[in-house]
Amino acid sequence: MRVPFGPSSRKGIRELKGRVVVVSGAASGIGRALALGLWGKGCRLALVDLDEDGLVQLRAELAGAGGGGAATTHAADVGDRARMREVAREVVAAHGAVHVLINNAGIGHEAAFPQTTLDDWDRVVDTNLWGVIHGCHFFMPHLAKSDRAHIVNVSSLFGLVAVPGQSAYCATKFGVRGLSESLFEELRSTSIGLTHVHAGATGTNIMRSAKGDDPELMRRLVTWFDRHGIPPERVADRIIRAIQKGTPRLLITPEVRLGDVLVRLLPGSAGRIISEAAIRIIGLEDVRVRRMEQWRETMVEGVPGSGGDAR
Repeated sequence: MRVPFGPSSRKGIRELKGRVVVVSGAASGIGRALALGLWGKGCRLALVDLDEDGLVQLRAELAGAGGGGAATTHAADVGDRARMREVAREVVAAHGAVHVLINNAGIGHEAAFPQTTLDDWDRVVDTNLWGVIHGCHFFMPHLAKSDRAHIVNVSSLFGLVAVPGQSAYCATKFGVRGLSESLFEELRSTSIGLTHVHAGATGTNIMRSAKGDDPELMRRLVTWFDRHGIPPERVADRIIRAIQKGTPRLLITPEVRLGDVLVRLLPGSAGRIISEAAIRIIGLEDVRVRRMEQWRETMVEGVPGSGGDAR
């Protein structure tokens, strides 16, 4: 693949009107807010999500909002390699170019490591990590043809700080961060810029659609996120401005900025401090006790929970 060399891509894409933007996870949450915000700036959109009904509703909303852009929908599981190859071809056939790729699709999972099956790992890794890799791999050749292009990879607070009960999610979000930092260095002197995003508690459906081994805990987490998560529109606005400015690293919400500082100052304690704060704020002391009991049972039995290890 030939990547054109030119001015520093860190200057971003100041004028977004007419640019073709691919957004994964577009049917809800941050992805939906991004679609609406970018549409308002005159972008042409390629909207990717597994939720076909959600995509149809979003496209209708965009049409009702007016504007001179064009929007296409592409139902896809971002973890499906063959399908994502097709999506890249569909987008280029429909729009003729790709200028911005936003790898936003993600899913949550909450369970201690022994209660996280290999099927759980497959599901989380396929969406959260392979989805980003697929997006970058299949769209990079098209981005490289643009005078200026940009990639956004959405990580998390848990791509900076590791906490208990989130081993699968943390592994993938740390992976997105590592991939993004490496890619940024590779692309530094090319026409392609990159931003990796670390957002904290956001009022999206990620907790509602997340899986875990404790239904009551999931219900409580959903309630807390609904009440205290920042609106996805605020996150989307920050991301759009980062694309325009060429911001390499975007930390959103106070807890993310705190986590970043703690990791630098207290690398061996940051995860414990953040998790203890969450336990107190959300009221999860009983969950801590259950997790300890699960680990004691695991140590006695000698093997972790092993459902779904067909591979």
